[in-house]
Amino acid sequence: MQLDALRRAFLRHFQTEPLLIISPGRVNLIGEHTDYNEGYVLPGAIDKAIVVALSPSGSDHCEVHALKLQQVDKFQLPHVRKGEGWQNYVRGVVHFMQQKGCALQGFYAMIDGDIPIGSGLSSSAALEGAFSFGLHQLFQLPVSPLELALIGQQAEHQYVGVRCGIMDQYANIFGKRNHLIRLDCRTLEHVYYPFQFPDYRIVLCNTMVHHALASSAYNERRRQCEEGVTILQQYHPEVKSLRDVSQAMLHDHIREIPPLIYMRCMYVVEENERVLMAGICLQQGDLEKFGDLMYASHTGLQKQYEVSCEELDYLVELTLNREEVIGARMMGGGFGGCTINIVHRDAVKDFQEYIVTTYKQKFHKTPEIYVGEIVDGVHVVD
Repeated sequence: MQLDALRRAFLRHFQTEPLLIISPGRVNLIGEHTDYNEGYVLPGAIDKAIVVALSPSGSDHCEVHALKLQQVDKFQLPHVRKGEGWQNYVRGVVHFMQQKGCALQGFYAMIDGDIPIGSGLSSSAALEGAFSFGLHQLFQLPVSPLELALIGQQAEHQYVGVRCGIMDQYANIFGKRNHLIRLDCRTLEHVYYPFQFPDYRIVLCNTMVHHALASSAYNERRRQCEEGVTILQQYHPEVKSLRDVSQAMLHDHIREIPPLIYMRCMYVVEENERVLMAGICLQQGDLEKFGDLMYASHTGLQKQYEVSCEELDYLVELTLNREEVIGARMMGGGFGGCTINIVHRDAVKDFQEYIVTTYKQKFHKTPEIYVGEIVDGVHVVD
């Protein structure tokens, strides 16, 4: 990503100096499928980002250039209609900022960046955050950080059509260098935990597959969790979601809950406990225990929640006898995408070569490897 090159391209095309915004992708170290159960997640912003150059247009005209796609989108304020593809992430943000009463003006924008599309690093939330935060800065709008995250989520729900949780947008806005965010998905409050292990790197291994089961399985898991809650509410009216359920409570009603539903619910309850324990590990600087929790999370996703796949399981299995790997698990909704690994910095190159060679031999695909660090959330380039 060349910030100077983006600034020069913008200046050349629009004849004005832009405001430059860096908007990072995110990783989630632990806490999968807990968000829609009002539980806990532990994400952080990562040093793969979308960069946006912005300036006022001086009218109601909006013009957005997506450089890598070589596409241009033009629309007028105040009435913003849905577009196609990537356009809706931008248009949705503009629409919902106006819905909040923000006095937006027209703008020029150019988009660049180095987040691999479809990698599970949430390029969509990075694009939403770049524009919600960027327009907030450009026009000095009275919007809180939480409102910026919620605007991105609304854009995704109603303009893009993806019923995502809040984690991706939240990590993009609230990210903090060398810290993970334990987000309470019920209260939308967070606590920062230090992730300061200079000898280790976060390494993502992309399976390069995305199975068709993903969306239907997601909806099915959500329904199964809700079924478990409905059964438990007959005995515990105070239960509003699996967030309110303990292992003991589930065990007490093992006869009333169908075995499959019981297994799904137990995974979520245990995963919430793992996130809370992971925070304690970070406070104590215990990376080994943190890594054990990552492996336990993957086992739960594989065997209890059943959202993994052969490729993800194989990538995790490849790490089990590697001394340089502290922890590994699948990351994201499942049935493809990436594994997230914590790897000693001195062994990253060897680890990468080992993964690429071994995975390619088995699946005849070359996995992409991304090495990253935890960084600040969306911000203006000084």
